Amino acid sequence: MRGPAAIALAAAALAAAAAPAFRERAGGQPASAFPGWPNRYEGRALSPVPLQPRDAGFARGFPGRVARFQDGRRQIVLRWTAGPTRRLHPAVQCFRGAGYAVRPAPMTRTAAGAASTCFRATRDGRALTVCEHLTDARGRSWSDVSAWWWSAALRPSAGGYWSYVVADPA
Repeated sequence: MRGPAAIALAAAALAAAAAPAFRERAGGQPASAFPGWPNRYEGRALSPVPLQPRDAGFARGFPGRVARFQDGRRQIVLRWTAGPTRRLHPAVQCFRGAGYAVRPAPMTRTAAGAASTCFRATRDGRALTVCEHLTDARGRSWSDVSAWWWSAALRPSAGGYWSYVVADPA
């Protein structure tokens, strides 16, 4: 087989092979019940904080749930989604978009041992160390959104996914 027919067949085979990676459905996510917000993070009690206007705008288009908490020292933004979505993007993009100067910081590990990608964010003389990681109901974790997305798209997990963005005053 040569020419246009071979190209069409190859394109169809490639599309079929890639389809599982792009299964985000119209209307959002596969059915999975939201498990509710946690009361604690890394052993510290969480207190809900109202979403800021920028957060609320993002939350309206997010195929899942978004909430902001504090633990007495840190601000913690939690995002939950039932499945992979391109609407869950790295926190560093949000900080850049909000006018922060950002620079990489060393990776850290959470109290549970999950690796977290970190960066320093500075604006108006205020500095934060921001760390981010994602987890699923099976205990898997990812240190960055891109690694999570590919893993979740190719090997979905029942029970949904959590994104933790922790901003610690520097």
